Amino acid sequence: MFKRILIANRGEIALRVIRACRELGIETVAVYSEADANAIWLRFADETICIGPPKSAQSYLDIPRIISAAEIADVEAIHPGYGFLSERAHFAEVCESCGIKFIGPPPATIDLVGNKSRAKETAKAAGVPVIPGSEGLLTDEKHALAEAHRIKYPVLIKAAAGGGGRGMRVAHNDVSLVNGYLAARAEAEAAFGDSSVYLEKLIEKPRHVEIQILGDSHGNLIHLGERDCSLQRRHQKIVEESPSPVLDEDLRQKMGECAKKLCKAAGYVNAGTVEFLVDDHGNFYFLEVNKRIQVEHPITEEVTGIDLVKQQILIAMGESLRISQGDLTFKGHAIECRINAEDPFDDFRPCPGRIEMYYSPGGRGVRVDSHVYAGYIVPPHYDSLLSKVITFGRDRRDAMDKMNRALSEYMITGVKTTIPFEQAILQDPNFRRGVYSTNFIEQLLGGPRRELIEA
Repeated sequence: MFKRILIANRGEIALRVIRACRELGIETVAVYSEADANAIWLRFADETICIGPPKSAQSYLDIPRIISAAEIADVEAIHPGYGFLSERAHFAEVCESCGIKFIGPPPATIDLVGNKSRAKETAKAAGVPVIPGSEGLLTDEKHALAEAHRIKYPVLIKAAAGGGGRGMRVAHNDVSLVNGYLAARAEAEAAFGDSSVYLEKLIEKPRHVEIQILGDSHGNLIHLGERDCSLQRRHQKIVEESPSPVLDEDLRQKMGECAKKLCKAAGYVNAGTVEFLVDDHGNFYFLEVNKRIQVEHPITEEVTGIDLVKQQILIAMGESLRISQGDLTFKGHAIECRINAEDPFDDFRPCPGRIEMYYSPGGRGVRVDSHVYAGYIVPPHYDSLLSKVITFGRDRRDAMDKMNRALSEYMITGVKTTIPFEQAILQDPNFRRGVYSTNFIEQLLGGPRRELIEA
């Protein structure tokens, strides 16, 4: 059993990990930047250490400072949360070299599945369906054009080390391909320090469905069903639900087994997510692997009854999974809405500032994971996520009704939030019927309903 764990993150996920550790009887060390000196999660940690100025590069992304804090605090393990250093193979390697357990996959696995091109090759070798695309990385514009003509337009240019929609461009012809190729390379270099890109066939109006995986160091691997994450803006998820409205039991079983095959081939240990695109005909294609706990993990916890963060910690301690695939049961339906300090009617512009009043919804079937409070100053330096509202119901309609009620109760003043927009989503007839794809948000904002939403 670990005695002390350092949490190399901030916000609601830092508080989420602290809660899991407290229930396991493990002490926590919270690191923070100067911008987070008054953060609520610091009050619940057993020890706190300031690691630098507000800028992420000088605090939450500064590996030497975090390792120094871990050594000073005498911790046995580091939980990276999501974002920041959570998917950096180098960080996991440094932890290992310092005798500190990284609560996540092994560095070699992170390196393998972290590169989208190599992950795709691993998926193909494991017999997992992949989106038609270029054979390896693109070498130059001529190569890009040749591959696009072979695959057929429309195509998607993607950064090999990408994520969050960065280093990604859509091309419908030769001109947009060349322009997109150059732009994607430049953006990828700036964001990831790696300008490598490749091509994929663009699957139009797909569903974005991901499978949650848990694997231990003894060769046991299970999937915990799916989450439908199709509702996105700029490739950032905003509403998720489990189970997906478009999956039947047969398709769920096929996707789950494919996710397991890929993770076994990659030597995956700990929690991870295998993402797929699903078309109108029930065909699914491997997209990428997220090598960490996901923002939307609570909806899986609600429908399975399994605490994923606790499982991460127990696996890192060397314990075997105590549940097999056949033991898993899925009950009810769960929905998550991400509440961000953004203006959805001004291109989701971040809105940092002071929260004047804060009232969180509650009641049966409502869970709120948040780190904010009245008087909290939302800093401009980090992601704008304020909280996650999760509702659980006996079926999809019950979960939607609970979410509508919860959002109507939620009161945050002083900064603009995405709450009104998410209320519009929950009341949209197509969403209520489960008829939506990854372009749903774009259509909602650009269609005739916009004036009604803004009103």
